[in-house]
Amino acid sequence: MNAVQDPVARVEAAVTIAVGAVGGDAASGVNAALKPSAKPEFGDFQLNAAMALGKKLGRPPRDVAAELADALMSPENGLGDVIEMPEIAGPGFLNIRLRPTALATALAGMDDDRLGIEPEAETHGVTIDVCGVNVAKQMHVGHLRSTVIGDTVARLFERVGRTVHRQNHLGDWGLPIAMTLHSLLARKVDFESLDLDTLNVAYRDAQLEARGDVRGLEAAIANRCGAHRIAELEAQNESAGTAQAAARDALVRLQSGDETMVVAWRRLIEVTMTEVYRACDLLGTRIAPDSERGESSFRNELAEVVDAFVRSELAVEDDGALVVRFEDRERPMLIRKRDGGFLYATTDLAALRYRVQELDSDEVVYVVDARQRDHFRDVFDACRKIGWATLPDGVESKLVHLGFGTVLGADKKPLKTRSGANFKLMDLLQAAVDRGVEAVTSRAADPKAPTHGLPADELEAIGRAVGIAAIKYADLSGDSARDYVFDLDRMIAFEGDTGPYLQYAHARLCSMLEKAGDEAATDAAFRIETPEERRLALLLLRYPETMKTAAASLEASRLCRFLYSVATEFSSFYSACPVLRAEDPPIRAARIRLVRLTRDVLRDGLGTLGIGAPERM
Repeated sequence: MNAVQDPVARVEAAVTIAVGAVGGDAASGVNAALKPSAKPEFGDFQLNAAMALGKKLGRPPRDVAAELADALMSPENGLGDVIEMPEIAGPGFLNIRLRPTALATALAGMDDDRLGIEPEAETHGVTIDVCGVNVAKQMHVGHLRSTVIGDTVARLFERVGRTVHRQNHLGDWGLPIAMTLHSLLARKVDFESLDLDTLNVAYRDAQLEARGDVRGLEAAIANRCGAHRIAELEAQNESAGTAQAAARDALVRLQSGDETMVVAWRRLIEVTMTEVYRACDLLGTRIAPDSERGESSFRNELAEVVDAFVRSELAVEDDGALVVRFEDRERPMLIRKRDGGFLYATTDLAALRYRVQELDSDEVVYVVDARQRDHFRDVFDACRKIGWATLPDGVESKLVHLGFGTVLGADKKPLKTRSGANFKLMDLLQAAVDRGVEAVTSRAADPKAPTHGLPADELEAIGRAVGIAAIKYADLSGDSARDYVFDLDRMIAFEGDTGPYLQYAHARLCSMLEKAGDEAATDAAFRIETPEERRLALLLLRYPETMKTAAASLEASRLCRFLYSVATEFSSFYSACPVLRAEDPPIRAARIRLVRLTRDVLRDGLGTLGIGAPERM
């Protein structure tokens, strides 16, 4: 639906012109925005511009409002077929009501496959950094948010027609990986039968084996803690030194292409990513193997990245290391250590250059824990300083850190198992699926339920969709930067602002259309006559703008709020306006089409959130 078809867009454009015509130079800075009316009986929208204009012009606001009304209805603005004559209220408010025929025409204009959402003309792509797992480690609850939020932001951009590149920046290189490889090979572990639990333990043990305590030894000697304690610490440090040396040797072998090491390294990645894609598939994301681009992808570019900063005189030596300094902060960013080693920042600079320049992205979004804010600020600013954030056509790429908060338990502390360990992501997802299946199966026991009598496998599929919807909607419906409490009892509810409630609303609409039979497929003329029909129609017409705004702001919560409003507004419409029982055939047909459009919007919106929309619940 373009601006010509959208009556609200036409009114907004005309209001801007009218305010400028009536106010002249005084119109500068005056808010000409339409506000949804708090009292629908007086109109659909309210315009308050006459109040500010009257004050600046030194004229009575009601007089200014009268001129604005005349300007809006002038032939030049062409709103005669869109709105009724605006009414002046109070000290100078203008109440504006759309004509029912304009609403009907606009609804018909958005009743197609795209639901009124025109694809954006932008030719550059958008890159979203998602998931961000470390090889040889289990996905935990912290990965839930980077995966769910990141994939949904990607879907928002895709829905408005953008080309999107998902990038899963794997932690698959460096000394920790070499430590794990050495530990596994030294223990002669069978790599063919290797699973992620075993790999996770090996990773943790390798870290412990290489952990010395030099400061502890120094303190023990200084405080004369006794020969036994000093001997323990000396042995620990000696053992750690041996493990670190072995790990460095393993890393050199891996870097030099040693066949045994490379085969083992690839197996580590395979075992890890098999579990990652199990979780991604269960969550209904579009994160796939073609999204992978780990630290190892950039390993041969790191020296050149550092050299580029040196040549540009942006990197300076500091006690043997190389750092990038910034004018507005004291801390520098370290890009090469004293011993010549590279850091996460070096890899991130290489990755960011690739994402902007090679993937041709005019926006790069990193969906990463909010606590990484300072790190990404440094990386982004360094990238801008060296010019890598500027595309060949001169467009400056927008670099964004979309930080997210922590998932909390009932005690308002980071969610942990009873033993105090991090929750495995798959365990968390399975708990939600189990609850979803339990809720759906329980409801299906009612002989009046639409799902009564369905086979167990169908109930299980619906329950799985409900459980995943509960988790995803809870994550997406609030401010991503804030912490939230993981409460399955609240999240799985079929009432209130939850994913299952929206799914239930969609299933209810599907049931109505199924009962309507062939009438559900006809394109009867829309008829907007009752207040409830009007409110629902006005809300549905906001869908294209809501989707575009949600994508531009990276706020899936905007779409969540809209869909919840649609579900609740439809409930009010259904209570007041008979659909299948309407006696007048044209009214019945028009309402069935309104039900169908509402169903399509809910289904499309849920799909954009990555949430399944069962037809029976």
